[in-house]
Amino acid sequence: MKFQAIKKTSCVSPGEYLLHTPSQQIVLCGGVKREEGMIRVLANGRMLEDKIENFQKIFLPRGDLRKRKVRRPCSGCKGS
Repeated sequence: MKFQAIKKTSCVSPGEYLLHTPSQQIVLCGGVKREEGMIRVLANGRMLEDKIENFQKIFLPRGDLRKRKVRRPCSGCKGS
């Protein structure tokens, strides 16, 4: 897992997971207010609004994605 700072040109959409650096928590993005420089997120069941600089985007390299996928089919796909 890699983290990258959010820039003015970065696309952040609601429903995306972000890292809140002051609290070191993974949070769910609820909305972005670019003109105010704020992001509203859901953290531990509470709405939190903080500066864009306090968040980082989460990236999974292709190698990590392959490791996380289940390689074997489910038991329902075996056929009869």
